[in-house]
This record gives sequence, structure tokens and C-alpha cells, in this order.
Amino acid sequence: MKKIVDYRKLLGVTEAAELQELKTTYRSLMKAWHPDKFQDSPESKLEAEEKSKTIIEAYHFLVSIAPETREQSFAEYTITTTTSNIADFDYKSQVLKISFLDGNTYEYFDVPKAVYIKLINADSPGRFARRHIYNNYVYRSISKLVATA
Repeated sequence: MKKIVDYRKLLGVTEAAELQELKTTYRSLMKAWHPDKFQDSPESKLEAEEKSKTIIEAYHFLVSIAPETREQSFAEYTITTTTSNIADFDYKSQVLKISFLDGNTYEYFDVPKAVYIKLINADSPGRFARRHIYNNYVYRSISKLVATA
């Protein structure tokens, strides 16, 4: 997905970056782009504010899809995907958002439109998702983001 690639490029990390590396990179970029360092001109301060917002967004996004983050919540994810039915789903720009009856919501990235169409047309969307989506795409929990925001 373009968003993931762009955020990794912005932070200068690879796909294999661990949480500690993300944190270190994030902190050094924030030191360099903190708006308080650009008091001399309003234009450069405004640019630094925009850049720092983008860096913060990129960091939080990459942390939410990091393997370590997914490992920590894998048990809960497995329970949701195996025992709870799908309440609703939405697809936009290769991002599939699935809401479950237990209140959890997950985003799946780089889902081809053909897979989404098959999900819509499946006799059992839950069974189709278990076989073709849940463990095949990078995902993150949206319900946790809403709960902590």
C-alpha cells in the first residue's frame, strides 16, 4: 500500500523495523522538525508543524501494524476472527475495514478489489474472510485506536 511505503520512506525505516528502531527514528526526526526550533520565520515554523504532524501520524500508523504490536494482540485477534461474526465491512482504496459483532474493528491493507468482490458475493462472508483475508493481509485494530484516542 502506498501509505505504508510512504510512511516507511518518511521515517527511513525498512519493513523489518522493530518498535525500538521506530521509536528512536521518530524521536530524532521530531527533534529535528519540532516547531519550537523554527521561531525565526513564520513560514518555516508552519512547515515544521506540518512535517511534525506527518511524522507523528506515520509513527503511530507504523507502530499499529508492526509485527510486535500484532503479536501482542494476536490472541484477542484470533478469538475475534474465529468466534465473532462480521457485523459490517467497508472497502476503500485497497483498505478493507471489517467490524465484528463483539465490537472489534480491523483494517486490512493491500486487499485487491477482486478479493473484496468475492467477499461481497460469498455465501458466507465470514467463512470467506477466514480462508482468504484474516491471515493473508497486514492488519491493524481500529477499535483500540478509538478506545485510546
